[in-house]
Amino acid sequence: QVQLVESGGGLVHPGGSLRLSCVVSGFTHDYYGIGWFRQAPGKEREGVSAIRISHGITYYANSVTGRFTISRDNAKNTVYLQMNSLKPEDTAVYYCAAGEWMDRHVYWNHESEYDYWGQGTQVTVSS
Repeated sequence: QVQLVESGGGLVHPGGSLRLSCVVSGFTHDYYGIGWFRQAPGKEREGVSAIRISHGITYYANSVTGRFTISRDNAKNTVYLQMNSLKPEDTAVYYCAAGEWMDRHVYWNHESEYDYWGQGTQVTVSS
């Protein structure tokens, strides 16, 4: 059974940094993708970034390009989201999600591409 556990959220001032972690367990192969989504109060959940575990190919939303970096540590079965230059509009609950993408083309920011979801971690950017 695939499980995802996020951690690393918290309160940070504008301009600050946080690193989110997503520990992944249960996959028997590396042909899956991990995505980070976020949902702010009153807004729809949106894709932030994603990574293909087997190839290391990364994807980013325009709103976070240049500020956020997604990476993986295969030895630790962990995917990270390094968030720098945080803004108040980054405030949201952040979720990691996993999908068995194999080698097919995916729309990485579509929730339908993901089969498993973590419980979420709150990120608040405020002065």
